[in-house]
Amino acid sequence: MAERSLRGMSIGAKSLESDANVDFAARTEVAYVCPRGHRTILPFAEGADFPSEWECRCGATAHREDDKDADADEITKPTRTHWDMLLERRSEDELKALLEKRLEMHRDGWIPDYE
Repeated sequence: MAERSLRGMSIGAKSLESDANVDFAARTEVAYVCPRGHRTILPFAEGADFPSEWECRCGATAHREDDKDADADEITKPTRTHWDMLLERRSEDELKALLEKRLEMHRDGWIPDYE
């Protein structure tokens, strides 16, 4: 039985193929930088469309390193807050009166009936 074993060879541990005459697919490396300064380099296939944003390892949105002017061209609207939307429906005087009414109801111990 010992005569049939392959000595000195770990079967499956090493490939018997070589890298000779192997052409790897062409790659392009694209660098992304997040606002915290983390730099990530990713390989993409040659000719592929690269995303302009990538999620950084810290969770922030990273932008391509060569896209410095991308944000400058973009016109962004200011974010509407809850207060802005509230002021579109009511004036500050109406809101003060409503707040005073609700506080008075709270002081009197009013309990809403939701049945």
